[in-house]
Amino acid sequence: MAGGVRPLRGLRALCRVLLFLPQFCILSGGEQSQALAQSIKDPGPTRTFTVVPRAAESTEIPPYVMKCPSNGLCSRLPADCIDCTTNFSCIYGKPVTFDCAVKPSVTCVDQDFKSQKNFIINMTCRFCWQLPETDYECTNSTSCMTVSCPRQRYPANCTVRDHIHCLGNRTFPKMLYCNWTGGYKWSTALALSITLGGFGADRFYLGQWREGLGKLFSFGGLGIWTLIDVLLIGVGYVGPADGSLYI
Repeated sequence: MAGGVRPLRGLRALCRVLLFLPQFCILSGGEQSQALAQSIKDPGPTRTFTVVPRAAESTEIPPYVMKCPSNGLCSRLPADCIDCTTNFSCIYGKPVTFDCAVKPSVTCVDQDFKSQKNFIINMTCRFCWQLPETDYECTNSTSCMTVSCPRQRYPANCTVRDHIHCLGNRTFPKMLYCNWTGGYKWSTALALSITLGGFGADRFYLGQWREGLGKLFSFGGLGIWTLIDVLLIGVGYVGPADGSLYI
């Protein structure tokens, strides 16, 4: 009897252990999940890393390089491509030589097609504003009267041509005579004055509509005004109403 009771007690103890084991796993799993959730909510101190961008290498091309022909003669480079040691005490109108060097990013050669950085240029001692009119370009004005007495002038800004070397500023102001055209032909105006001048066609063509109406309704001033206009247009005294020159 006693031998049969012992196996039953051992079986009961085993059943109790088996029943308690799942509960223990649930409890332990809950504590671990709570600890994991707590670690997610409070991750602790974090480290921040600052990425310093690498300085980009300067690859910009100077604006003057666009005017400088590559591998051309150094003596023929435009003035914007070279730096020269000028001497303002030279004698005006006399030949003079200056030491020059090419600017960075500019390449040129000598007479033997060898790369060159320093060279000498020959020029005439004079300031830029003293150059002939063919050596610089100036702005034009269409708001002044070319046919007037005395002849009108207008203020213009002039710039020396690239291949010309001179002393001083390469851009300078200058007073120039009015010299522009609006497309009116002297031959056309004279032909209209001779053939249809009695009806004011010449004055209408030149843009002088008031005088044209006067000639039209007076039949050319009974011919006298017509003859006078033929002479005035023939010598160029009467010109376009906008003040331009004939072409």
